[in-house]
Amino acid sequence: MLHTLQLEAFLTPVNTFHISNDEGYLPGQLGQVLNETPVADAHIILVGCNDYRGAGLTAIDSADAIRKQLYQLYYWHEGVSMADIGNVKTGANLADTFAALKTVCSALMEAGKKVIVIGGSHDQTLAQYQAFADRKQIIEATIVDALIDLQQDSPLRSQNFLLEMLLSQPNFIRQYNHIAFQSYFVHPRLLETIDKLRFDCYRVGKVKEHIEDMEPVIRSSHLLSFDMNAIAHAYAPAVSLSPNGLSGVEACKLMQYAGMAANIETVGVYGFDATKDTNGLTAMQVAHMLWYYFDGYQKQQHEADIADRNAFNEFNTVCSEVDTLFLQSKRTGRWWMQLPDQSFTPCSYGDYLTASHNDLPERWLRVQERM
Repeated sequence: MLHTLQLEAFLTPVNTFHISNDEGYLPGQLGQVLNETPVADAHIILVGCNDYRGAGLTAIDSADAIRKQLYQLYYWHEGVSMADIGNVKTGANLADTFAALKTVCSALMEAGKKVIVIGGSHDQTLAQYQAFADRKQIIEATIVDALIDLQQDSPLRSQNFLLEMLLSQPNFIRQYNHIAFQSYFVHPRLLETIDKLRFDCYRVGKVKEHIEDMEPVIRSSHLLSFDMNAIAHAYAPAVSLSPNGLSGVEACKLMQYAGMAANIETVGVYGFDATKDTNGLTAMQVAHMLWYYFDGYQKQQHEADIADRNAFNEFNTVCSEVDTLFLQSKRTGRWWMQLPDQSFTPCSYGDYLTASHNDLPERWLRVQERM
């Protein structure tokens, strides 16, 4: 049972009038839906966090800039209920903000809600992770970022927070996936170290070439954190890290995959500086990404349980003398492959094609290594 009164001390309510600058929203717009749905009845909860001290900046009201664009979008997803509980109060120091955001995420997740965090610097991801760590839950985490924030010598929390997340003890990260890193920003030895830990990194070029291969990666995750610097400047004018990166459509696709992932309990979209935005285009990009998360969540609601074999097409293969069963959902087209312990792990159609040509898919091998 969620007692929202217990969270009020950590939150500042949304000022709807300030965001809309008019007399309200048209029927069917998300601004109306998000502010009229009781938190207890919502599947998805939106919460803002405007603390940028981890990136060396002061507080920036980016969450409301995103809301201004999101609220104007139309609600296409009947049966998916959403609520907005406002912004986490900025603490006296960064650790206080982390603690407040962690408390809010923990309470909402314990109540069975999907939690979306918007605004703030990328190190706020730690609060998402700590919500799992506090209950000692072993998770798979996925980050979408052009950089890999393991810079030990940096004074900025946003550039080194992964050290704590991946290396602190006790640790609750079973698997870490990094999507859309840009090679020229990452030292080769860093990738070698990550590979030795059996974690997986996907270069932006590979992601763009076969974005559908990222769906099973995200499907296995419990936490997704998206740094806006993964998107090329042309698609997100407030982001100035690189002229290269994901397109706006590709970013939306990854968020749709996150919505389709039943295991994901919390998603964060960070690194958007509203003071650098042009005509609200980056805020609009984030809003569209959130809309596609809602779209993916609706699709996931129609997915069958994997135990219901009548809802799946079955494909038996023998590759490298290993008998493997592949399942394809009749409802969503998604794929799973069976492991030697008879459990199933998400995979792609490409993995099935590889197996049908008598080669063990790399994804199968990586999962086996980790086991």
